[in-house]
Amino acid sequence: MGSLVHLQSWEEKAGWARAQRDASLAKVEPELGGVPDAHNMPLSSQDLPKAVLTPREIEITEQYTITKLLGLLRKRKIKVEEVARAFLRRAALAQAATNCLTELLWDEAIERAKHLDSLPEPRGALFGLPISTKEHHGMVGAMGKNKAVTTSASFVAWVGREHGGSNLLYDTFWDQGCVFFARTTQPQTIMHLETESNVYGKTVNPYNRELTSGGSSGGESALIGMRGSILGVGGDIGGSIRCPAAHVGIYGFNIKRVGTTGFRTPGAGKETISGCPGPMTVDRDGLELFMKVALSAKPWRVEPSLTVKEWTPYTFTRPPKIAVQWWDGVVRPHPPMTRALREVAEACRKAGMEVVDWDCEGLSHQKGWDILSALYWPDGGKEVLGLIKESGEPILPLTKFIIHEQPTVKELTQHELWQLCVKRDEYRARYAQAWSQTGDGGNREVDVILCPPSFGAATPHGQSRYWGYTAHWNLLDYPAAVFPATKVDPALDIKDLSYVPKNSQDRFVYDMYSPERFRNAPVSLQVVGRRQEDEKVLAALVEIERAMGRA
Repeated sequence: MGSLVHLQSWEEKAGWARAQRDASLAKVEPELGGVPDAHNMPLSSQDLPKAVLTPREIEITEQYTITKLLGLLRKRKIKVEEVARAFLRRAALAQAATNCLTELLWDEAIERAKHLDSLPEPRGALFGLPISTKEHHGMVGAMGKNKAVTTSASFVAWVGREHGGSNLLYDTFWDQGCVFFARTTQPQTIMHLETESNVYGKTVNPYNRELTSGGSSGGESALIGMRGSILGVGGDIGGSIRCPAAHVGIYGFNIKRVGTTGFRTPGAGKETISGCPGPMTVDRDGLELFMKVALSAKPWRVEPSLTVKEWTPYTFTRPPKIAVQWWDGVVRPHPPMTRALREVAEACRKAGMEVVDWDCEGLSHQKGWDILSALYWPDGGKEVLGLIKESGEPILPLTKFIIHEQPTVKELTQHELWQLCVKRDEYRARYAQAWSQTGDGGNREVDVILCPPSFGAATPHGQSRYWGYTAHWNLLDYPAAVFPATKVDPALDIKDLSYVPKNSQDRFVYDMYSPERFRNAPVSLQVVGRRQEDEKVLAALVEIERAMGRA
């Protein structure tokens, strides 16, 4: 594959990165047989594993929850190496189907698995559990003993750049016995709700390749959506965990208590609005496991900006009070999203919960977006645009959208930045007051908000141009969890042809919808809590899913 030194064009450098990825995939043994080529790949990839993998690999990757698999590993009823090989092969298949990987850690994962199998006793809360990771996070130093760990964050300018050491979260997981086995794609600038870059191309949805798997953690969602992983690490600053999790019908959690020390991303040091890593997983228990392990290491002792608080599970002493946000006052959800809200709200009522409406039209979510989009780019996008210009790679349409097409985005003076932060804090205070007022007049205060994580199912490629249903909660710094609810059913989710859109964004989203276009696509919902009521959000999710008939 050669050295990067003599490569001049951005195309050559991107090709070098893909060649590195392909070399990692070539290590899969035995080779995957019966995989269709790109031109013959089925619209949905959900049935591919049964045609390609062995019955034992299907059993290992499909039949166990995270909790059950960990139990088998700890009891030595299954070898770590066998589990690692099964997920490595399934991840390679997911890559062929969805283009979700930047690297398959074949050698490293098997070496790690053999080491864990050789221990006299299992050690760690994650003993033997395969974990996939978003590429721009880097990797633990232990993985780099035999080779340099590189992290491009999907900028051509950073291709081949060595990553300086470990990151705090991954070191914690490593110490608890996990097996890192795959690194996944993210978009240009790591700021799209679709995963596409000039380095790795476009990642597609495992349920329908004509739809996006979301972004920016779209590689993780595509991989987990095919059960090529059952627990992965995403990152979220505007919906980058929750949107892709929603698009493939898995669980995701956005929370601000997990450290980012050691990650590679533009805008490092920016305090206007901050991103955070979090779990993406096939089952709800994975969310709490992730948080318990991440916080058990007391990361605030290394990263002082973090909340000093261990994970303390919350228990409701009576049924929670749920407020349903039917729409955000800007864009009306598609019919399947509204149906999902209606069905889950009714299940909650039948389970004895108090269910009320969350009327946010007076809170102006559009104003919130105008503040937030400016907070994302207080330098007017100067740093990321400079990185793009440095390599000569083209700027992608969704990068133009989030930087050039937002009216409030500009390079701010220091005084303008201060004023913007005041507006942010005033908006947060106004929203907190509105939530507190739900408890006025002898009423119980709302515990959580049930709302859409997107206006609909996964978006067709190139059309992820509305962030309001996830990003709003980043502005408010509220924890939020996404969970699967239903699938699009054209017989039930009929388009309302009499509806008159309220604005240009609403028109764009309305025109996008036709039931057949989204047939059988997953539809998910979102549970939102007040600031720092993280454990309460997951406790409410348990109650909501129990009302839905789930264990």
